[in-house]
Amino acid sequence: MTQKKSIRIGNQSAFSAIDFMAPFNYAISNGFKTFEWFPDKNEWGAGWVESDVDDRLRNDIKKTALKHDCQLTVHAPKWANPFSANAHQAIAASIRFAGDISAKLLNIHLHTEKNLENYVNAIAPIIFNTARAGIKLSIENTPSTTPLDFNRLFALINSRTDMDTSHVGMCLDIGHANLCLMTRNDYLKYFNLLDTQVPIIHVHMHENYGDQDSHLTIFTGPSADNDTGIRTLLEMLITRGFSGSIIMEQWPEPKVLLNQAYTRLEEMLSFSEK
Repeated sequence: MTQKKSIRIGNQSAFSAIDFMAPFNYAISNGFKTFEWFPDKNEWGAGWVESDVDDRLRNDIKKTALKHDCQLTVHAPKWANPFSANAHQAIAASIRFAGDISAKLLNIHLHTEKNLENYVNAIAPIIFNTARAGIKLSIENTPSTTPLDFNRLFALINSRTDMDTSHVGMCLDIGHANLCLMTRNDYLKYFNLLDTQVPIIHVHMHENYGDQDSHLTIFTGPSADNDTGIRTLLEMLITRGFSGSIIMEQWPEPKVLLNQAYTRLEEMLSFSEK
């Protein structure tokens, strides 16, 4: 499998995997060019956290990814809300893990419950520490966050003069955009409402029918019958200069659904970039 180096396609770790290394090994064996590590151990013990990965395994992951030209990213724990004091310790562990495996990006969620000004202040240490580590920081839309929130967020971030924010951008989650009340069942509208000042540096790709965050493998939901939306989105991303990773957030059965989605996305990208 080959693709344009500017945009990489891959998958993500999953608590549903019996062996937490299985999704990464699958990505490597199938030639995927990016992979996201998401520490997501749940209360009954499924999944993984950074402390499960010792120094030897971290080094093996780093060497394997480098050998196979697979660019790594890290998703901070879902529960790690920057407004919570203990979340910063967890995110610091994610930054260390990212550094140990030579990941290029850390992803966190946007939280708006205490207003955006306070959120930017809350993530200031994360912005500083990722810059110091040489890692990009992406901020992901959740189903409850709107494109207007991101317009305001990056107006605030871009106005900061007390730190380097050039490495900070948005993770566009199209499944979440499809659930946003403002843009229900229309992730393209969500994209179009984003100001050009909002740098999109990372993409999470899954789909749903606008009812729940079902994380359907792309081309198995609405786009199975009509892929115009996905094609249009890729064209819009390319026009906007996107050059990051597209992460398929699934560990489906059968696993070949990932390969089918990878190949189809790759073909669309090749056509769009001509």
